[in-house]
Amino acid sequence: MIRILLVDDHPVVRMGLRGMLDAEADLTVIGEASSGSAGVTQALALQPDIVLMDLRMPDGDGVEATGRILAATPGVKVMVLTTYESDRDILRAIEAGASGYLLKDATPAELADAVRAAARGETVLAPSVASTLVRQVRAPAPPALSARETEVLRQVAAGLTNAEIGKRLFISEATVKTHLLRAFNKLDVADRTAAVTTAMRHGLL
Repeated sequence: MIRILLVDDHPVVRMGLRGMLDAEADLTVIGEASSGSAGVTQALALQPDIVLMDLRMPDGDGVEATGRILAATPGVKVMVLTTYESDRDILRAIEAGASGYLLKDATPAELADAVRAAARGETVLAPSVASTLVRQVRAPAPPALSARETEVLRQVAAGLTNAEIGKRLFISEATVKTHLLRAFNKLDVADRTAAVTTAMRHGLL
């Protein structure tokens, strides 16, 4: 029998999940929690095999709760079950150690099979989530700017001219131009505006 803890702040959702899972001969829901911190407390007390964890909840989000549960009870598997599938949510959950990431539009059969797979030690991902992770892995690494190149671009973003940047950073205007040209080359752009836009897109500014 696979013992399951439900962590979700919506009572109707928990009720529906309990009904679906308890209908399976080898699955049983042994507890519920309505917040991240309550989920941690329940997981420590009940020692379930699987925790079905929502992401967005009051009193600590699901990713934080996942990390705390896995740190305190290594034998427990945590599966995220949520309506959210942003890149950031997915990566945070997987990095926290979640054994799976499913969306709430999964069918009862898909959910039950996923719980069984997680209990066997497998990683279970919704197809769209798997595609996101593959895309992230295949994406080229963002360019690496030096500290000085980053600072010069930050001043460009603030609207300063090369001469003004030089005065503010106590370097010559020619040195400012050199840093900019190096940044242009690394970012594969040809002008100041494109450099700032590209750096922002990569999270470098």
